[in-house]
Amino acid sequence: MSDLPLGLYERIITARLKARLLELDASQTTITKEPVDAAEAYAVLSRHVQNAVSSALRSLPTEMRLARQAELVNQLLLALQNNDDAVGVPPEMLQSIQERSSILGDDTPVISPLVPLSDSDLLVNARGEPALAHALAHEIPSADSIDLLCAFVRWHGLRVLEEQLRGHRRSGKPLRVITSVYTGSTERKALDWLVSLGAQVKVSYDTQSTRLHAKAWMFHRATGFSTAYIGSSNLSKSALIDGVEWNVRLSEVTSPDILGKFDATFDTYWQSPEYQDYDPARDAARFDAAVSPLANATNGAPLMFLDVTPWPHQSEMLEKLAVERERHHRHRNLVVAATGTGKTIVSALDFKRLKQEMGDASLLFVAHRQEILRQSLSAFRQVLRDGAFGELYVDGHRPDEWRHVFASVQGLAQQDLDAIDPQAFDVVIVDEFHHATAPTYRRLLDHLRPKELIGLTATPERTDADDILHYFDNHIAVELRLWDALERGLLCPFQYFGLSDNTDLSQVTWARKGYDVAALERLYTGDDARVRLVLQQIQNKLRDLHTMRALGFCVSIEHARFMARRFTEAGLPSESVTADTDSDVRKRAISLLENGSLRSLFTVDLFNEGVDIPSVDTLLLLRPTESALVFMQQLGRGLRRFENKDCVTVLDFIGQSHRKFRFDLRYRAITGTSRTEVTKQIDQGFPFLPAGCTMQLDRVAKEIVLRNLREAIPSQRPAMVRELRALIDQEAADKRRPITPPLFLEETGLELLDVFKNGSWSALQRAAGLPMPELGPREDRLSKGLHRLLHVDDPIRLSAYRTWLRGQNADPRLITALLHTLWTNDKPSDLSDAAKQIQAHSAIVDELLVLLDTLEDRADHLTFASDLAPLSIHARHSLVEILSAFSVITPDKFFQPQAGVYYHEPSKSDLFFVTLEKSERDYSPTTLYKDYAISPTLFHWESQGATSESSPTGQRYIKHRERGTNVLLFVRQRRVQDGLTVPYTFLGPVDYVSHQHERPIQFVWKLRQPMPADFFRQAKVAAG
Repeated sequence: MSDLPLGLYERIITARLKARLLELDASQTTITKEPVDAAEAYAVLSRHVQNAVSSALRSLPTEMRLARQAELVNQLLLALQNNDDAVGVPPEMLQSIQERSSILGDDTPVISPLVPLSDSDLLVNARGEPALAHALAHEIPSADSIDLLCAFVRWHGLRVLEEQLRGHRRSGKPLRVITSVYTGSTERKALDWLVSLGAQVKVSYDTQSTRLHAKAWMFHRATGFSTAYIGSSNLSKSALIDGVEWNVRLSEVTSPDILGKFDATFDTYWQSPEYQDYDPARDAARFDAAVSPLANATNGAPLMFLDVTPWPHQSEMLEKLAVERERHHRHRNLVVAATGTGKTIVSALDFKRLKQEMGDASLLFVAHRQEILRQSLSAFRQVLRDGAFGELYVDGHRPDEWRHVFASVQGLAQQDLDAIDPQAFDVVIVDEFHHATAPTYRRLLDHLRPKELIGLTATPERTDADDILHYFDNHIAVELRLWDALERGLLCPFQYFGLSDNTDLSQVTWARKGYDVAALERLYTGDDARVRLVLQQIQNKLRDLHTMRALGFCVSIEHARFMARRFTEAGLPSESVTADTDSDVRKRAISLLENGSLRSLFTVDLFNEGVDIPSVDTLLLLRPTESALVFMQQLGRGLRRFENKDCVTVLDFIGQSHRKFRFDLRYRAITGTSRTEVTKQIDQGFPFLPAGCTMQLDRVAKEIVLRNLREAIPSQRPAMVRELRALIDQEAADKRRPITPPLFLEETGLELLDVFKNGSWSALQRAAGLPMPELGPREDRLSKGLHRLLHVDDPIRLSAYRTWLRGQNADPRLITALLHTLWTNDKPSDLSDAAKQIQAHSAIVDELLVLLDTLEDRADHLTFASDLAPLSIHARHSLVEILSAFSVITPDKFFQPQAGVYYHEPSKSDLFFVTLEKSERDYSPTTLYKDYAISPTLFHWESQGATSESSPTGQRYIKHRERGTNVLLFVRQRRVQDGLTVPYTFLGPVDYVSHQHERPIQFVWKLRQPMPADFFRQAKVAAG
């Protein structure tokens, strides 16, 4: 019988292990195996060899052990054909190489770390081990450069290392420090002293969140023996000497991947706009104000003009606005983002850009409160660096110039609009646009004719008949993902619990827009057992029921009243607040919740009324909410930051759902992933959420949701046909819009891939009964390749494809790519036949044109033409499309490079094909930090493993500018997603910045065109 214990393993199956596995009783045990991931094989196998060699060397007899160990190692190296790494007999260790110094003398010892360079250790300030201060003091002298990431830097901690840091800087070696002003603990004297030494210091001035808690040192050594300290100690006397602190010392020898991650993350922080250069002469007053609560609260302080740099999520919003205007020619755009995410700053930065494009553009900024107008005017003055910009039109203030006006809607309502030229304002910005259905707003918006209309809101959808989206052609231009706001620390983290409530909704009447409300009301108001379960779960999940401030979302007014009565009876004073509640009563109820007199408010559509209660710390989702937008609005009601509120608790009560109910929509909205990926996330317990956030489904709820994901979505062809027939009947009855792929996707919640992965749009229409021409056998084969075009967003390619499909000439390199894509796995000589088949049959031409129109409408990046090949920078391209553009692939020749790099001699261009996530695993620390974005313009790339600095290839990369060669960067997140090969995003030409190490060489490249903000978010190492 095998002696292998039960449990998890991660061991290579050797001959001995295989024999032991065979001894296990197959009736009582299950063995799980998987192939070694190709991207991780080098690390897995080398660890195995290391363990085997270590065991063999340790087991040698003591007599002549040292010499025998060296001989055995050399035999192994000989087998690996690696004689250059043979060790001497007996083996010796190189300790240092120093420059001779006439001042210090030849025998001056080098100060070595107290912990050996190759070892890792845990320092706990225990007896018999060095205090952290002494350990650091012995690391500094041998470091070539030092990076320090530390939440608090204090003078009494810094002076402990004063001598060593002076010596480090006296030698001209770099010292970089990142710190924060949070809690006011960092002392300016410490930072001033560091800067006086010549250190580079960056400071986060964020005083609202606790984002930077890290305490870590990195000692870089060009010898390959870098070390790092990561732990609990800030730079203070107690932390370094006598505090109860734990710090891990890591070595590049034993933990190269961790030090690589440290390096990558630090560089990303260093390039982030959150961390700003500190110069005592310039920034002393600002720093003092940030760390002093009294100074920070001083009223009437003069406006200090600082360059306003958008946060990454704001850059993404600005880019999307530019795409809407420049690519899609939409000039009425709605911006949707949660309160506190900086919509006003985005609008100011956007106006700054428009002002540059239009000249001195006129502006009307509309809001409904004086406080908002004053804050917005201040933000615009800061962004534009103009203290005289703009005039107020509110509460007695009247404009003189009427050029840049910040006006209340009430003030404008009193104006004779006929006296205002409809085109007087080039740009009109309306804050809290969800109020635009009110008559005062409608009258104003119907009168004005600006060149650019921008709406700002956190709540874009109302339940009444009025609709704000018609002002924007039923289109939301920019929607900030909840994920981004949470990563930035702009919102309070949430802890979500999906809880089974033992109700059966599977037989509840289902209408086209969801469950029948009356039926749900009868079910929920007649069920005291469900109320008891809700109360029990609140008791289980909350720290204290009698301090909670909860919002409960109900299915109807009667349901809200029912829940308020039951909670009050249970000793939790509660009220119901709905659209029917008198405004004074509503305000009173909210006030009572805020001051703690009420424990909860139950509502139906409170989230659509713009009510904001930052103190809410508990959300009770008591109705089945299918709409992702409504679900996110409900969640958003609890995410405002508030004093002493560390998270919001979300209790979502889940019953047996109707087969048409869509759970996937809400979870995809939270995680920002595809339907396939969200299923995996649920299976794994949502491991990849922003910091501080968790999501849990109890066992029954998880089964309900996963079964729903499998059954509810009409992703199989017969179900899609039924959905399309129902949509055709509905649209015909309402005499509304023509049936198009975007409308079908919008109504069904399907993805474009669902429609095209098993056929074509025309085939789906034909199956649903619409009159469509039949496809021949060759055409049918062509249509099955349509899914390989779904990534196309390159305007050059889209235009060329349309031109060619309409019978006109187009760039043959692009058409070659199109034919190879549609006609894959056929011989190249068959491409001419494919071309004839396509152009001779209107059905396939029409199909392709409809698809191309859909792809153009979905394009989400501004692109820039390359002068080396018909490719667009920032567009997505398959490998076939890239190589066809360079004529590497032709109608008669098909070729694919295997190494991830290709040198194109005619254009003298090195093409780098980079996959960021090299492993097929969800997370692989050994492969993840090789290639990554440092900033929007800097990219870290690791060459092929055999490339040395002196090799012709290495020299061509390093000296590409001197030699007149190009380096082009093509990057994708992963190799395969949803069963399809992922295309590359073309980041354009890059220039050499620096390199280190060899075999492989680690390069830093500078992009000539900054990468799109959303792509940078995916490609960088650190969140935020």
